Amino acid sequence: MTADQGQVATPAPEGDPPGSSEEPSTGLGRAAAHGAAWLTAQKWIVRLSGLATIAVLARMVTPEEFGVVAVAAAVIPFVLLLSDLGLSTYLVQADDPDERMLSTGFWFSLVAAFAIGGVLFACVPLVVDVLDAPTAGPVLRVLLASVPLVVVAAVPTALLRRRMAFRRLAIQGTAAAALAQVVAVVIALAGGGVWALVAQAITTTLVTTTAAWIAAGWRPTLSFSRSEFGTMARFGYKVVGVELVAVLRNWAETAIIAVSLGTAALGYLTIAQRLVQVAQELGGSAVAPVSVVVLARVRDMPDRLRAAYRRASSLTYGAVTPVLVFVAVAAPVVIPLLFGNQWEQSVPVTRGLAVAGILTIGALLDHGLFYALGRAGKWFVYATITDVITVAATALVVSQGLTAVAWAFVGVAVAATAARWVLVSKEIGTTVGELARSFGSVAVCALVSGGAGLLVLALVPGPLVLRAALIGVTVLATHLLLLRLVLRDTYADALALAPLPASVRGRLQRFSRIATS
Repeated sequence: MTADQGQVATPAPEGDPPGSSEEPSTGLGRAAAHGAAWLTAQKWIVRLSGLATIAVLARMVTPEEFGVVAVAAAVIPFVLLLSDLGLSTYLVQADDPDERMLSTGFWFSLVAAFAIGGVLFACVPLVVDVLDAPTAGPVLRVLLASVPLVVVAAVPTALLRRRMAFRRLAIQGTAAAALAQVVAVVIALAGGGVWALVAQAITTTLVTTTAAWIAAGWRPTLSFSRSEFGTMARFGYKVVGVELVAVLRNWAETAIIAVSLGTAALGYLTIAQRLVQVAQELGGSAVAPVSVVVLARVRDMPDRLRAAYRRASSLTYGAVTPVLVFVAVAAPVVIPLLFGNQWEQSVPVTRGLAVAGILTIGALLDHGLFYALGRAGKWFVYATITDVITVAATALVVSQGLTAVAWAFVGVAVAATAARWVLVSKEIGTTVGELARSFGSVAVCALVSGGAGLLVLALVPGPLVLRAALIGVTVLATHLLLLRLVLRDTYADALALAPLPASVRGRLQRFSRIATS
């Protein structure tokens, strides 16, 4: 079907000129590399500036207020999931989405958002009573009112991802985050307290939604197809199942911690989670969304699928691990430096979450692999079992405190990683041993670089900023040198992905060649 007949044409990926004579694999690989580089640059800018913003807000917003927002924010994903029903994920990997399919997804999501959000809006008193957080009511009402703004961006964003327009998405995300951070700081300085965090979330949503509509150049028609909806829903309900289980797990954990330890403990956990999330995204979580598109395009070619997965997996492990190692090692220095001494209770929690993050790095990529292969049902079963065990572990150890909860996550992560290797090996036609070796090589680098960082932490006195910088340099340099020795291809990919000036990248390459020669 041609574009004139209602088919939505998918432009060439950014970076491939129209009419290029390149082989498809070369063009796809180059587009993927460009997309990953742009998203990584965005993550660095957004997360580092965001970290600075949180550092400012943490001195003006109390742990209890952070906990209130965490309680309210735990409810919003439930509305978004049921509104989207996995339709946007289907559109990203579908072979030929036409105009009728896109409009069907849009109108269903919008109506569902108003309906489900409206019901929850009316039930806010009941929700905050169950979570034992009565002060979260006004915050939750405002966040629920902003849900339709998120939903209407789903189809335009899916179209941009299909086109591999990651440069545009990166620029839009950076601009939205920058403006939202300014708004949050201004409101906090004016004494707005918890509303600074709320305004930050809403500003980000408003800017990204507007930018996605402008960039996609798409508008819905007044059409709705029951058959198209059925096709999307049969795929989407499995995706929603996975995400819904994660939301329910978050609800359960939030309720267990808030009721057992109070909203202040939830605030400490929130800071720890944000710091680890920043580390993951600085390291290379941009590889995952790009890889989903690439894996979907080569899913019918087993050899290329295995090669693409191995490269993306090694790069994800190699790029994210050193940043998480730094967070785990330097938490006693970084947290008081960034957030103040009042957040000291977040230190052991951050360490536990960082270690769990290293163990589960592969999950950033693997869930996308299963979606790209149309095996969302298998990932749903895996995610359900893992999340149920996580909640059970939280309930079992919460009486021992927040640190025990964080290290319980580590125990669950060990078992979940081994189970994930079994599932992935069957899907891509490899062995568990090969997947374990890929992780093991990076794990050795992490252990040695972490040990070097701990040595600096123990032996080097001085100002916090100096100690943090020395630990960071030690961990990164040790990790890169070891990575070049044991995984040279991954080292080259990670260095190419890093948002560094060409001159700096060249010096690092020369230094590593000399050091390992």
